[in-house]
Amino acid sequence: MTEKNDIILETKKLTKRFGGLIAVNQFDLEVTRGKISSIIGPNGAGKTTVFNVITSIYQPDDGEYYFKGEKLFGLKPHQILTKGIARTFQNIRLFPNMTCLENVMAGQHARSDSGIWHSIFRAPSQMKEEKKIREIAEMRLEQVGLSGYKHELAKNIAYGSQRMLEIARALASNPSLLILDEPSSGLNDKETEDLMGFLDNLLIDDLTLLLIEHDMNVVMGISDWVTVMDEGKKIAEGKPKEIYHNPTVIEAYLGKEEEED
Repeated sequence: MTEKNDIILETKKLTKRFGGLIAVNQFDLEVTRGKISSIIGPNGAGKTTVFNVITSIYQPDDGEYYFKGEKLFGLKPHQILTKGIARTFQNIRLFPNMTCLENVMAGQHARSDSGIWHSIFRAPSQMKEEKKIREIAEMRLEQVGLSGYKHELAKNIAYGSQRMLEIARALASNPSLLILDEPSSGLNDKETEDLMGFLDNLLIDDLTLLLIEHDMNVVMGISDWVTVMDEGKKIAEGKPKEIYHNPTVIEAYLGKEEEED
C-alpha cells in the first residue's frame, strides 16, 4: 500500500463540465512519487481534460487537487509551472520560427527571476541568469539527442525530433512532475522504442511521470500504475498486467479500439 507522503499528485472527486456535458466526473487519482503512471481510455473519455485542470488551463467545477500536499486552485498555468509541474501537449506547441535552443530557453523563463522581457532586452543585471538559462537549455537538448540542432529552426526538424524538443523544453523548467499527453503520437516504431527508454531513464533524475498514452505497448512497457477512464469516470486502476486482463477495461477501452479500427 502506498504511503501518503509518497503521493506527489492527488485529485479528489475532480469534476469538469462543459455546458450539459460532464467531461470529468468525480475523478480520483493518486500519482506516486518517482514512478511512471499512465491514464488510458477511449477517445472522449476525459483524459486531456484532467490534464488541463491539473495545469490550470481549466478550473474544476467541483473537487480538489493537491501537489506535494498543497491544494491547487485558482492559479494561472505559469504559476503551476513554478510549483514544479511541466507538461507537453498532444498537438505539439513549439515556437516554429525560433531555434531549438530558443524554444528550450523559453521553457525556463517562467521560473526565472528576471522574466522573459528582461532577457529579450538583455539588461546587464540579467546577463548572468541568461547565461545559466542557456547552459541548462543546451544540457536538455543534449539529453534528448538534439544538441546538433540547437541553431536549427524548430519547424525545420523532423516530427519525432519536435516531440523530443517539446519534452526538452518541459524538462528545462526543472519540474518534479512531468505530464506528457500522448508522447508517442506520430512516432515510428524505432522512435517509440527510443522514447520508452528515455522516459524510463528520467526516473534516475528523481522525476515523476504522468502520461496519457494510446499505444498499449508503451503503457504496458513502462508504466508502474495504470488508471483507466471511460465517459469521464475512473473505471479501473492497477498494475499494467492487471489492467491488460481486466474484463471491464477490455470491454470499455480495448473493445472500442477494435470497433474504431
